[in-house]
Amino acid sequence: MAKWDSCGSSPAFKQPHWTQIPFTDQKQEFNRPPTRTVRSMSQSSTDSFASVHSDTSDDESSPRDKLQKSTKGPSDFCIKNISQADFGRKEIEMAEREMPALMNLRKRAGGEKPLAGAKVVGCTHITAQTAVLIETLVALGAQCRWAACNIFSTQNAVAAALVKAGISVFAWRGESEDEFWWCIDHCVGTETWQPNMILDDGGDLTDWIYKKYPELFKNLKGVVEESITGVYRLYQLSKAGRLSVPAMNVNDSVTKQKFDNLYFCKESVLEGLKRTTDIMFGGKQVVVCGYGEVGKGCCAALKALGAIVYVTEVDPICALQACMDGFRVIKLSEIVRHIDMVITCTGNKNVVMREHLDKMKNGCIVCNMGHSSSEIDLAGLRSSDLKWVHVRPRVDHVIWPDGKRIVLLAEGRLLNLSCSTVPSFVLSITAATQAMALIELYNAPEGRYNKDVYLLPKKMDEYVASLHLPIFDAHLTELSDDQAKYMGISKHGPFKPNYYRY
Repeated sequence: MAKWDSCGSSPAFKQPHWTQIPFTDQKQEFNRPPTRTVRSMSQSSTDSFASVHSDTSDDESSPRDKLQKSTKGPSDFCIKNISQADFGRKEIEMAEREMPALMNLRKRAGGEKPLAGAKVVGCTHITAQTAVLIETLVALGAQCRWAACNIFSTQNAVAAALVKAGISVFAWRGESEDEFWWCIDHCVGTETWQPNMILDDGGDLTDWIYKKYPELFKNLKGVVEESITGVYRLYQLSKAGRLSVPAMNVNDSVTKQKFDNLYFCKESVLEGLKRTTDIMFGGKQVVVCGYGEVGKGCCAALKALGAIVYVTEVDPICALQACMDGFRVIKLSEIVRHIDMVITCTGNKNVVMREHLDKMKNGCIVCNMGHSSSEIDLAGLRSSDLKWVHVRPRVDHVIWPDGKRIVLLAEGRLLNLSCSTVPSFVLSITAATQAMALIELYNAPEGRYNKDVYLLPKKMDEYVASLHLPIFDAHLTELSDDQAKYMGISKHGPFKPNYYRY
């Protein structure tokens, strides 16, 4: 097995040899929110439509009420339709071509199986891209069981393909609140299978195990968390002295922040808006709430198409960045009567409240690019004085007594994964970072990590980035020994100190 070492005389981990790189408009009116079961309001139950629109079944019954059977007979899974597996496999194969890092990891580390013996329970979006990650973990030696981190994101055909490949999946698009937690509970599988690693997106899985199966933490080697919401929950546990295993904060790794959060959102926000509203952006007045990496990506994309973009911020540093990028920084209350669209990107709660919604003009579009639907006051929109009209998938008109209406997208959940396809290449960067974090925690010697939250070692960030350079035919310049000595670093990296801001 490879020896993983992120400590020692060098700030880098000791790389095994394989890491050395040469360089239908159905209208439904109702006075309350949709008459179907209210969707999950858990922090990580964000929405996703994703890239596989293959759920052609008219069967609205819950999959958990059916006998689940694969080609090998009854199995340990619960999905919508196993017959869609072949179509899902084609989607996964398409994603693999745009995810070079994970495919590279399979080739380089597959023989050494750095995750041999790992039992990974995961709760993420179940899309073609995450399927490539899951199957990479299996190729590296892990056993996996998976549930969806939100109620709409699952691509049913992809879930079927994973099941056909022998991976236990408990998820389908359109889960109810009760079904969401049922899937997580069955995914944990405490009677027949106990995990020793957690890969989470939003913290719901970690929280569920902590509250219902705390004894499982005795065997856990660590938690890898992707989202800002889940990371916040981990830091709260750590601060209170209640975090019982080491945790890796992938959300704040350089490769996640600077690529997934920025470039992924920059491309997908426009597609999500176009697919749902057919809007033209030129001349539209848009408020983007939050100017972190997600907000920066959204603003750049909107500005490029001629939108007039305003920014709201609480952080003076981010606010100054927005100003110097050419955006006017204001309070939402100052411009809310005139805007055509508001996009939340803060990761916080109660950003757009009923008082703001009441003042918006007729036809204003309201959507969220943050992880959780808590940024928009959905409870205020579900009051008895407002009427909802379901216009098309993921699009609702909320109508005021005077006839004014706003256009609410994805019920306030994550717009890009709810309403559009996603770029596989950028997700390759995040997925590779998650895989490296799992390998590091699983192989770390006892005592390296305490019961706290850690950032990914810088050398691993650089390694993940380097795996993606060949697709651009990029050639890195190499430091000479004299140059490396002058800078006080190894000529093989890491090239920046941990405090460096990219």
